[in-house]
Amino acid sequence: MLGGVLDRLGEYGNPVPRYTAPRCLLERQAVGGCDACHAACPHEAIAFGPLGQSIQLDPQRCTGCGLCVQVCPSGALEYDLTASLQAVRSAGQTGAGEATLTCSQSGAGGPSLPCLGRVTPALVSAAGAWNTPLTLLHGDCSACPVGAPDVPERLRRVTEEAQELRAATRQPAQVTVREATPGDGDRAGHISRRGAFVQLLRAGRQQVAQAIPERPLPFVDWSVPEERTPEEWRWRVRTLKPAPAPDAGVHWPAPLVDDTCIDCPVCANVCPTQAITREQKPEGGVQLLLNLSACTGCRACLRSCPPQAIHMQEEWLAAAFHLPILLRDSDSVM
Repeated sequence: MLGGVLDRLGEYGNPVPRYTAPRCLLERQAVGGCDACHAACPHEAIAFGPLGQSIQLDPQRCTGCGLCVQVCPSGALEYDLTASLQAVRSAGQTGAGEATLTCSQSGAGGPSLPCLGRVTPALVSAAGAWNTPLTLLHGDCSACPVGAPDVPERLRRVTEEAQELRAATRQPAQVTVREATPGDGDRAGHISRRGAFVQLLRAGRQQVAQAIPERPLPFVDWSVPEERTPEEWRWRVRTLKPAPAPDAGVHWPAPLVDDTCIDCPVCANVCPTQAITREQKPEGGVQLLLNLSACTGCRACLRSCPPQAIHMQEEWLAAAFHLPILLRDSDSVM
């Protein structure tokens, strides 16, 4: 039994996000690559691997702030969203009036994350779908040892992205971002007994009452097509509630292909979630298909297309999320 407890403790004590190499634009060798995570990390915990074709995470430097996850355009870096989503959902179900999430350094009570850099558009959109007001309380970000000074501004950008998605539902998320005050210390929080025990062992008695328990995500089984889509984008689709009207445009940037396409395989090869697939037709030629719900809008296909035959469409009808979209049907093959 003790061995099992210690195994769990090891899982909960690892702040490094899951890295899924096939989703990384560097691994995919997309034109221009990507350095978003490296640029966002305030602790130099992310370095480029050999030949600059991968990233490497230093667990000794990583504080678990989540800022790299927040900016990753393809979901190559992830934290489990389940506990944070449950905290927001529970607040709505218990009639608390609002849900709150706070950073570990703010001194406020209630459900706590290491840093509000963990907050993503899917989480904000979920609060909107559940019609639960969400207050995000941060501490003094200018002196924070976990996150970065610009976390409040990053949260506003995350909220704006979520509101663009929610516009089609006509039910915007109700979000407040502000610095915690001394009066916020009395906010109630809830944590499971097991979660409290784990947090107690990992960090002493500090903030046991409010820390949201977490555990690393398992490795992605790339042979399962559903697992190629990051949880963040799966949740974004799920939170399109109330259902958009049939003629309402859903903000979801994704590629279209024009007639200058030369039928090469580049777009399918660089797609980090295999949202674009290239299928050979029995009679000759190829079809390009798009799984819209798997597209993260990273633009790797657009930047890498040799004839620049790809452009982004910003809005789609809700029906487009349910069937493959034919991007290209050609009788020739490169």
